[in-house]
Amino acid sequence: MDQRALIASAAASVLLITLAAQPAAAEEKEKCFGIAKAGQNDCASEFGLHSCAGQGKVDQDKAEWRFVAKGTCKKLAGLTLEEAKKLKM
Repeated sequence: MDQRALIASAAASVLLITLAAQPAAAEEKEKCFGIAKAGQNDCASEFGLHSCAGQGKVDQDKAEWRFVAKGTCKKLAGLTLEEAKKLKM
């Protein structure tokens, strides 16, 4: 196999892998509050307690959230942002 064909084959492989991964990345996600374990929250607290992922201090804190596939939050006994705000007040 000459060098040009080898490069074309490698580029085609990378493109195919990238295209195959698109559906998983495009899956709709939603924030689900109250399901994160300590240190496993996905991002900043919605209530201003901290500004980074992984800084949640306790399990199932209603201020902490994780991204989950859309429609699965309730199955995990999680809360929407509105529900979490009501409980934190």
